[in-house]
Amino acid sequence: MRQGALIFERLTIVIVTVRMYKQGRSPMTARHKVFVSYHHDADERYKLLFERLGVHFDTLVRGSVDRGDFEGPLPTETVMQRIRDEYLRDSSVTVVLIGANTWQRKFVDWELSASIRDTRASPRSGLLGLFLPTHPACGRKEYDQHTIPPRLHDNVECGYAKLFDWTEDPERMSTLIHEAYVRKNSILPTNSRRLFANNRSGSRWSD
Repeated sequence: MRQGALIFERLTIVIVTVRMYKQGRSPMTARHKVFVSYHHDADERYKLLFERLGVHFDTLVRGSVDRGDFEGPLPTETVMQRIRDEYLRDSSVTVVLIGANTWQRKFVDWELSASIRDTRASPRSGLLGLFLPTHPACGRKEYDQHTIPPRLHDNVECGYAKLFDWTEDPERMSTLIHEAYVRKNSILPTNSRRLFANNRSGSRWSD
């Protein structure tokens, strides 16, 4: 089943890329609006670096949810809809900057859940995770699944999301973003996990 999905995904990427070249465009010049999900306190430096890279490959970057954006108790559906409408509006790919403690953050979990919701007014976004140099898995072939955001892990498992190491190569970054954009139309995401109620602590999560 996974093998068939992988073949279909690769064929979709090839078909879309060929179509773009026939139209006189290339993945490098494709304009994708990107939402960045990250740990504000720990990884702001990499978010700023990502924004600078975006100037080179023509990707538009939106800010992520911050403290104080949602004051008081609000229904879950209201919060998800506001994130989708106010923060993810018009974005087509969500990039998760994965630092050592990114998985702990409530807002990261909320942003991921809102990103892969498919509504009439706002289609779901593609999903891509980048291991930052601050994460122990960066530069390694294997990683501990319990050290990345749980909802991101769920979608890596189903093939909707993929993980790569941080790069400052604009062409490489552009290709990864474009592939995430194409992938969202060929694979269904997984969004059944209960939302974080609070930030979490510790070096790794468990179900």
